[in-house]
Amino acid sequence: MKPSDADPYIIWLEKVDSTNSVLRKQIPALDNLSIIAASEQTAGRGQGTHTWFASPGANLTFSILYRFEGDCALAVADVILVTQVTTLAIRDYLLRYGVEARIKWPNDIWVGDRKICGILIENTLENGSVRESVVGIGLNINETQWPERLPNPVSLRELTGRSFDIHQELPLLRHEICRRFGQLASSGGRCSLQEEFGKYMFRLHAEP
Repeated sequence: MKPSDADPYIIWLEKVDSTNSVLRKQIPALDNLSIIAASEQTAGRGQGTHTWFASPGANLTFSILYRFEGDCALAVADVILVTQVTTLAIRDYLLRYGVEARIKWPNDIWVGDRKICGILIENTLENGSVRESVVGIGLNINETQWPERLPNPVSLRELTGRSFDIHQELPLLRHEICRRFGQLASSGGRCSLQEEFGKYMFRLHAEP
């Protein structure tokens, strides 16, 4: 595995089963906030038994490692901050392109009544603390052809009328994640994460 030329913390692979599975095997060798990204996932996972649909090379399918140390140490009781960091960072990224997104509890990103992003978080707990999290993200970037089984998908391309280079977009998204992760280092930053998450989060009365 070789780092991206654009960002040494991003490793691109051509084809994997699941980026979460690949990253988990590499944890000891990876720095905090490192990313494993794939042009194609053959077994991308969503919440529960759901799978994640993405045409090869068209969208962002990746996993990022969070380590919680020093000022960013995280108690199990505060594990919701993992979701808050991630969802708010994705919302920030979409705002770059004028896309106003909302967070569907607990960790999907919607634009209007359509889903643009899914997130799968796998935490490692130790002695009452969250030691690390592997956060898998599937973000619809250039997709335009959807399986009929998906009720309400949308992509950034459909929303903006533009096509995107996913290799250029991922460093921009990582930048937003790093900025939000940095808020964990202060009580004020954590309060801000909680307040913004509450502002942009909604629940469905009946799941689609």
